[in-house]
Amino acid sequence: MTLDDLNEKANDALSKEPGPTEMVRLAQQFGDGTGDYTAERKQWLQDLNLRDVVREVKRKRKKRR
Repeated sequence: MTLDDLNEKANDALSKEPGPTEMVRLAQQFGDGTGDYTAERKQWLQDLNLRDVVREVKRKRKKRR
């Protein structure tokens, strides 16, 4: 089965069971979006180091208990 065949089969199933409106809503989740995630991620994480990550994980685990 080709990828096109698989997509067509999936679209057919989705349009019948949940309905066409729900199919469109589902498809919208997988849009291209906007921005440059890789560049933005580098900005978010530029000052983060492994020690900080471990400390935060331990803090959150302790908080859950």
